[in-house]
Amino acid sequence: MIAGRRIGLLITISLMVAVGGCSSDNSDLIEWMADQKAKQRPKVEPLPPLVPYTNFVYEASHLREPFENTLFSQQTPTKSEANAGNSGISPDLNRPKEPLESFPLDALRMVGTLDQNGEIWAIIQAPDKTVARISQGNYLGQNYGRIVDIQDYSVALKEIIPDGTGGWIERDASISIVE
Repeated sequence: MIAGRRIGLLITISLMVAVGGCSSDNSDLIEWMADQKAKQRPKVEPLPPLVPYTNFVYEASHLREPFENTLFSQQTPTKSEANAGNSGISPDLNRPKEPLESFPLDALRMVGTLDQNGEIWAIIQAPDKTVARISQGNYLGQNYGRIVDIQDYSVALKEIIPDGTGGWIERDASISIVE
């Protein structure tokens, strides 16, 4: 029992010493913190000078509308649009479309050739996996492409595309066998 009292007394004394070490006077700490804050001055760059706003008047009403989707409107021109322009080139809008004209040229794949009675045919595969046999003079692609030559590994054609001013121009295109 005496040992229990000694332990209790020892705990009480150590608590008193610990509490006695804590004082409410921390003025030296506050002074040090103020010193450190005074030493650190952030460098702030001055604001750039204010430039007055100037109005801009859009005076390009005679130009093409920038948000108009002209890609698809040029794919199916009217008769008057087809006859417009100075080049004299225009697609035949009255002829019936061939099946391979409903696909873009880059979606069509040449898979081979066929020589039948001296006439060379190209074998073309469409994106829907259908296969068609075409010869010189047939049309393919969405730009009125007419086949002008068939070789063992390629098909050459002339496309008629809009020139952007209401007329038409011809350009060369081809499809090759990709192995």
